[in-house]
Amino acid sequence: MTPPPFSLSRARFDAVLVDLDGTMVDTLGDFDAVLNAMLAEMALPAVPRAFIEHTVGKGSEHLIRSTLAQVGALAERFDEAWERYQRIYLAINGEHARVYDGVVEALTLWQQAGFQLACLTNKPGAFATGLLERKGLSAFFTLTVGGDAHPRKKPDPMPLLKTCEALGVTPARTLMVGDSSNDLQAARAAGCAVVLVPYGYNHGRSVDDLGADGVCARLDQLVPLA
Repeated sequence: MTPPPFSLSRARFDAVLVDLDGTMVDTLGDFDAVLNAMLAEMALPAVPRAFIEHTVGKGSEHLIRSTLAQVGALAERFDEAWERYQRIYLAINGEHARVYDGVVEALTLWQQAGFQLACLTNKPGAFATGLLERKGLSAFFTLTVGGDAHPRKKPDPMPLLKTCEALGVTPARTLMVGDSSNDLQAARAAGCAVVLVPYGYNHGRSVDDLGADGVCARLDQLVPLA
């Protein structure tokens, strides 16, 4: 069952933490290009886009290890794959990606309403910062927190708690906006409210039954209330 509409109120929230891949930017094309270029350099077979879509979201290390396992490569080749992946990704970051409809409008509304905004992603920080800059989104955020900023990634609550601390806000007055069970589990454990979008990368599963506080078809449906 789809959750009821969610009210984004300044009386209730001081900050909004926003996931990146699958929430603000469709980066599946980037992942496809980078992973398959990496595999080609390693003389390994390509992986289909459907596999990538169901695997992204838990950090680059998980994605690379899963990809090597998918093509039958030895786990010991991870270091080689990691070096190639980083080099290729930095070279094409954002080239095959697009900002989802409603994202710029939503960020503009939230910023004008006085919410503190942070981008909170499992993507490595350098990749996240570069992507936001290339897509014209970086100016909206007080803080960008990548998956390599802390010892643990979402769905662990650590990144949310540390980001709230850095912003000077309490988790109870913070909203997490994401696209997957990783975002929901992290938010629940941290004590944050959570709204999900249905169009992202939730490992091939619907977000409607995860128990989020809200699900919105586009981010600009989250209109700030007085």
